[in-house]
Amino acid sequence: MTSQSLDLATLTGVRSGKGSYYRAYVASDERMQRAVRAMDSISRTLVRTVEGPRGLLEQVTRAASEHLEAQWTLLALSDGHLPGARPRFLAVDREGTVVDEDAGLPPAVRRELGAIRAGHATRTPADATWVRVPMTLDGVRIGALVGLHGLDAEPAPGDLSVLRILANEAAVSLHTSEQYQAGAALHRRAQQLYDEATAQALDLEQRTRELREVEQRLLVAHQRELVDHERHRIARELHDSVTQYVLSTGMAVEVARGEAEHLGPQGAPILAQLCTAKSLSQVAIDQLRRAIYALHQPQRDTVWTLPELLHEVAEHHRQQLQVQVRVEGDAHLLGADADHEIARAVGEALFNVATHAEATRAVVRLRYRATELLASVADDGTGDPTELARRLRLERGPAVDGRHRGLVNIESRITELGGSIAFRRARLGGVRVEMRIPLPLAVPYRPGLIGGLVEAAPDRPTFQENPWQR
Repeated sequence: MTSQSLDLATLTGVRSGKGSYYRAYVASDERMQRAVRAMDSISRTLVRTVEGPRGLLEQVTRAASEHLEAQWTLLALSDGHLPGARPRFLAVDREGTVVDEDAGLPPAVRRELGAIRAGHATRTPADATWVRVPMTLDGVRIGALVGLHGLDAEPAPGDLSVLRILANEAAVSLHTSEQYQAGAALHRRAQQLYDEATAQALDLEQRTRELREVEQRLLVAHQRELVDHERHRIARELHDSVTQYVLSTGMAVEVARGEAEHLGPQGAPILAQLCTAKSLSQVAIDQLRRAIYALHQPQRDTVWTLPELLHEVAEHHRQQLQVQVRVEGDAHLLGADADHEIARAVGEALFNVATHAEATRAVVRLRYRATELLASVADDGTGDPTELARRLRLERGPAVDGRHRGLVNIESRITELGGSIAFRRARLGGVRVEMRIPLPLAVPYRPGLIGGLVEAAPDRPTFQENPWQR
């Protein structure tokens, strides 16, 4: 071969011992054109990945069919590999029609499909026109790309390289599809489990709320039963003991008053004191009867708030006084025991007004502030704030003369809550008793009757103090 022949062979990639290179050059050019078209087909298949695996597999099969000028081209997965991947096979005829059903395939193509599904890849002399390229994933054969080519000669190694690229691209696409389907199935299952868990959580929340409501109703019923039991017990005690003693006292006063009338002018001061004692005993009997009647009335289903308690206290004194209750500000939750202690202190103050102040009108004011609760009782009577302060100092000492201790009872109830009391001149003309309690309660309060009722067992009620004791 001359140097000119070597140069031409180097430029064209064609070697020939003849003087003419045209035929070999044409064949080489055709292979190059097929390779370029194959690269273009591969690029077209790559941009079809966004359409899902089927679109890419159809493009791969068509690209292989065009490259081989094949009558039939088949891309299929072997059984047992990528079980979740779809479709399992695609076939393309010479016209580019895609077939994905066994019934639409000719017998020869069905045999190839059966061999691929079974994992066979042996080429026999009788099928020399079939080109088979394995489809591998991580070094494992998972299927094949086969074609009944229509080339004039045996496919060159470059043709097989193009087919291997297409087959491996299909394998990756099918693997990605299976992973996606598995992930989608897991996502659907997770969403289903989440929905079930959410529904169960909502159902559990509803049942918990219902159980709490039932528990609250049972607790209220239990409290009401205990309170009613104690109310009836106190009513019996008042009727059988205290009322009888007061009646006996009134009878004794009446007897003494009759004897004092026989003393003449010397017994006039004693007679006046006995008349006052008789009047007070009659008032005490009336109040005891009202208290006994109130104790026998059905109890409310819920624990009263402090404003409601004050209205109830005022109602007990409206036969002797014109009582008004005024509430200012948003109510603070102090607890049932603290509310009852304040109500008792207000009741004691109203009792003092009705008994000693010669008043006709009283105003109970409850004022809620951010850091303080102010409860006051003002009247239009004849009382003197300075005199009341002096009496309070005397009542703090030992009780040796039978003196009434209502003021010190008021003070003790308020100071146990961390508060204080003061006496001032009221705008109505009488005295205003001011009770100031800091908020929140600065001193831990020892539970009294209401707390004892809540904590006590039904068969062993414990009450730490008499709620009607002044």
